[in-house]
Amino acid sequence: MPTVVLVLVEVLIVIAFSRLMGIGFRWLKQPLVIGEIVAGIMLGPSLFGLIAPDLAGFLFPAKTLPFLDVLSEVGLIFFMFLIGLELDPKYLKGNLDIAILTSHVSILTPFSLGSLLALGLYPLVSNSSVSFTAFALFLGAAMSITAFPVLARIITENNLQGTRLGTLALTCAAVDDVTAWCLLAVAIAVTRTNSFVGALPTIFEALLYIGFMFTVGRWVAAKFGKYYKRTGRLTQFMLAGIYITVVASALITELIGIHLIFGAFLVGSVMPKTGNLTRDIAEKTEDFVLIFLLPIFFAYSGLRTEIGLLNRPELWLLCGAVLAVAIIGKYVGTYVAARVCGIEEREASALGWMMNTRGLTELIVLNIGLNFGVISPLLFTMLVIMALVTTFMTSPLLEWTYPKHLIKLDMVEPQQGEVEPSYQVLVPVANPRTQKGLLQLALGIAGNKLQLAAVYPLSLIELEEDYLFQSMPIEADRLIRERHQRLDELIATLEPPEMREVVRPIVRISNDVARETSLISKNDQVDLILVGWHRPAFTQNRLGGRVGQILSSAPVDVAVFVDRGHNRLNSLLVPYSSNNHDDLAFEIALRLLINDENRSLVVLKVLETEQMTGDFSYEFRSVMEQLGENVRERIEVKTVQSSEPISAVVEASKKVDLTIAGTSRAWGIERQTLGRYTDELVIRCESSLLITRRYSQVASHLAGAFIKQSPAVNL
Repeated sequence: MPTVVLVLVEVLIVIAFSRLMGIGFRWLKQPLVIGEIVAGIMLGPSLFGLIAPDLAGFLFPAKTLPFLDVLSEVGLIFFMFLIGLELDPKYLKGNLDIAILTSHVSILTPFSLGSLLALGLYPLVSNSSVSFTAFALFLGAAMSITAFPVLARIITENNLQGTRLGTLALTCAAVDDVTAWCLLAVAIAVTRTNSFVGALPTIFEALLYIGFMFTVGRWVAAKFGKYYKRTGRLTQFMLAGIYITVVASALITELIGIHLIFGAFLVGSVMPKTGNLTRDIAEKTEDFVLIFLLPIFFAYSGLRTEIGLLNRPELWLLCGAVLAVAIIGKYVGTYVAARVCGIEEREASALGWMMNTRGLTELIVLNIGLNFGVISPLLFTMLVIMALVTTFMTSPLLEWTYPKHLIKLDMVEPQQGEVEPSYQVLVPVANPRTQKGLLQLALGIAGNKLQLAAVYPLSLIELEEDYLFQSMPIEADRLIRERHQRLDELIATLEPPEMREVVRPIVRISNDVARETSLISKNDQVDLILVGWHRPAFTQNRLGGRVGQILSSAPVDVAVFVDRGHNRLNSLLVPYSSNNHDDLAFEIALRLLINDENRSLVVLKVLETEQMTGDFSYEFRSVMEQLGENVRERIEVKTVQSSEPISAVVEASKKVDLTIAGTSRAWGIERQTLGRYTDELVIRCESSLLITRRYSQVASHLAGAFIKQSPAVNL
């Protein structure tokens, strides 16, 4: 097979398998990049080459490796440009003094421990052609790395960007990133000259070039930014100029004697950090780099990673020692420095775990070390395992140390002297432009007649894929502000105007809407989740989408609103069959009734045969007995006989604005349905429809409703 064709086949396999593994790891609540790194390792001798050596040798022969290497280098150049582009100086403004101390101690501690470990590892995994100084520098640098892009993503996904912990972690990671790259540049210079003294001219030239880029280069970039602001668009000609500059700068730093990636990083660092320009460059660059080039880099790294080299217990012990030094050095250094700076214990511990994130950045360092021959394939494999473990453990350890219920949500905290709402309705809002009816219904249920209530429109922003720029907290904050503005515009249209003050929007970042909704409802002890119904896009199941996931998992009562576009809520219908879900429907109907004196309610009980009893449940009769006369006189209780109960309910729905029905008793048994009865109502009901699912048997939605007592009525 021609080499070009073989390389294209390899690229096809790599991209497809990387995407597949990335999706799998996203499902495990891990960064997509971890899945892609694992995919690269699986395609190498560690798995594919182990179980199918002949096929692996045919698909990934040695003659194609130089081509993959070139594509990998191009990918790294533009990835480092993106890191520099998205490393905003604003990240260095929060608690900078604390961040500098914490970051440098978090580098110094693992670097020192790594250098001590090098004394034991050098005679075991290296040789005399590599100087001990270069070996120790590389090992120390590998232990000290924190992956800024991956950490930024974790901070954003956990909605930590507005907290002290998130701000401090981001600032520490930014300082750490700059310091670690400088340290790596020194290590490369020492490696190439085989002595620290010999590396001094290279270091001096690198400093001169850095100074040039941050003076002349920044001045030129500022002119470019002004031109972009004037024209308002990023043309292909302008983008070509940027890419030419990136490649030229990469070549200069390579000629100086450090590495290609530093020149690209410098170009990104000196670019103006105006939101639109940065966004345009990132959006035009990220797709090809992250989808096409970086998976090739992971595959190239995976082909050089051979876990089978760890073939003796003592080698696994060495690997464990490497892992322990990396974790303990980073965690202890960060924790101690943070505590000295006055950070409380829980936050300091969480910061220690977050700074242990290494990810792709570590892989870049390791490949450079392997290319220069400073680290052996055996040590390379150990350090790749360390990079994966330390990144994989960050999210669960962060959740354990700093659980989500401790993260301050966007809910408005009551001011001093202000009473907390005693009834809360959470309303997931997918599109603020189309869900006014849903929010208007929530206001009707909450009301202001029974007790102090609050309505929380919940808008969850799902980040697309693993885009670097969108993961940055500054960009996430912009998206949150925009969504808040759209919600405010929606709230301004709600009636009556005096009720708008009880609406308190929540906007958060999340990649699992149903899970986040359930978590917020649990942490904030809301009384009801009111969600709009939509037909799932890829299935006929009534519960195939997020609505079904919320119904199945939320630990509170849930109501699903099927909006027929009727803008009135004056006449209500509750089909009642004496199950606990119907009791919830009745309670919600009563809240609507009590909150507006112009509303009326029909409670309909359908008997299929003459032998069936028309008696209502004890709970129903108990509630009716306690209602005030002004409420009871607006309730009509009807019992009808019909061989087709659904048709009777549908006929009755023609005369009302809203039908409120409990789910069928079998809704949780018949998988992916609301039960046959309720499924039919979704399709055939003439009015708008509210489907209720009760979670708690003891929770009541009628607190404060029984103010006036009246004699019992016979039903």
